[in-house]
Amino acid sequence: MKRLSTIGIIFLAGIFTFLILTMISGNKKTLPKRAATSQDKLFVVGTVSPITNIIFSVGGDYIALHGLVPEGVNSHTFEPAPTDAKILSQADIIFVNGLNLELPTVKMAQANMKQGGQIVTLADQTIKQNEWVFDFSFPKEGGDPNPHLWLNPMHALRYGKIVKDTLATRDPHHAASYEKNYETFKMRIGSLDEAIKKAISTIPEKNRKLVTYHDSFAYFAPRYGMSVMAAIQPSSFSQPSAREVGAIITQLKESGVPAIFGSEVFPSTVLAQIGREANVAYIDTLRDDDLPGKPGDSNHSYIGLMVEDVRTITKALGGDPSALDSIATTNIPGQDQKVLQGRIY
Repeated sequence: MKRLSTIGIIFLAGIFTFLILTMISGNKKTLPKRAATSQDKLFVVGTVSPITNIIFSVGGDYIALHGLVPEGVNSHTFEPAPTDAKILSQADIIFVNGLNLELPTVKMAQANMKQGGQIVTLADQTIKQNEWVFDFSFPKEGGDPNPHLWLNPMHALRYGKIVKDTLATRDPHHAASYEKNYETFKMRIGSLDEAIKKAISTIPEKNRKLVTYHDSFAYFAPRYGMSVMAAIQPSSFSQPSAREVGAIITQLKESGVPAIFGSEVFPSTVLAQIGREANVAYIDTLRDDDLPGKPGDSNHSYIGLMVEDVRTITKALGGDPSALDSIATTNIPGQDQKVLQGRIY
């Protein structure tokens, strides 16, 4: 048997190394490619998936978009990893909710911001300080207001306008496209708002009360004639005390509300216990941070999230959610598989 020459061995070793590296790189997520021309796509970073989806609704394929917080992850306790610093350092624009929701992310972004990059806070430009809501999960003594503005569609529309104006300023070449997408988003939000009003109005008035695990509906409830009776999760994100649980059970028995609501992001055995002892239904599928379905699905959108939540609330509280059936939940620019959501490894 002939022995391979030194050159042959080196050649085969090179091929082997190339194949291994190709296999490894094929399993990694990568940042969107950007052409080296004057018409580069803006590289835009969002945080939680509903906000990232609102950005996509306006920016569409004219931007390269990455959502930093993985879907299904608690945005309040999310800590960016060192690998996230690379993403933030390359961003032209970073859209954050604000109201202290993403403080660790903002701090990392400020430390790694490239020249010309900018951080845009949405909630702080949407409501004034006298409109901040403090509640069960976000007590005033803690200093942080409830940040969940996007669950009020009118606030989400304002987010969309801020996104549109920011993108048009940075990329005037596509300003008309951003404007067109925003106008479509505005029309759909108007239809959604009217459908929610109709659906909620079918709930018996005595049942228009929300008991949730996490206090996400503080800006939603007043717009649609509902009230938030209680939220189970303390501001520390720990388990509620036995005394707090007992008080909520008593309150539920006295109110006659037929259902309480948990979250896919915040699984809670405590809520299930409260439901059993108060003899009310426990529904654990409300969302605030993650979208329904998966990328590419027709309902994987901010509007899809709102339709699913309101349908769940309305049906559980004795109403008719059929007003929501005609609402389009597809993404305005098309399917969203190109939008990265989560960490790049």
